[in-house]
Amino acid sequence: MYPNEPGLLDDVADRLGFRHRLERKPALKTAYRIGVGMVGTVVLLAGIVMIPFPGPGWLVVIAGLAILATEFAWAERLLHFTKRHVLSWTRWVNSQPIWIRLLIGLATALFVYGVVVLALRITGVPGWVPDWVPLWR
Repeated sequence: MYPNEPGLLDDVADRLGFRHRLERKPALKTAYRIGVGMVGTVVLLAGIVMIPFPGPGWLVVIAGLAILATEFAWAERLLHFTKRHVLSWTRWVNSQPIWIRLLIGLATALFVYGVVVLALRITGVPGWVPDWVPLWR
């Protein structure tokens, strides 16, 4: 997608006449933009928090940016930047020999381990975890 190229959501909105109705009612348009901004920001922040943990952190970040990009040009530029760099990193890692990929995987695992240890030090181990599990109490 490029700045002047409509995306799938834009095509659907055009077919439904959604954007046209928003343009006719400035108060509704402002409320809609605020709502999109709030939802997109919450999803984006959740994704940022999820990045160091196992799971779909970058996917959620991109989803949050995609939500924001439906209404904000800066978010669309940042979405393209993020997608381009995540894809280039993925291509680079996949083109490396297996031993480098294993080192990257080990470094990632150690980073996640450090994040989990730090989180447990700050928040404490949940009470439902049995005492025999070697977590830092």
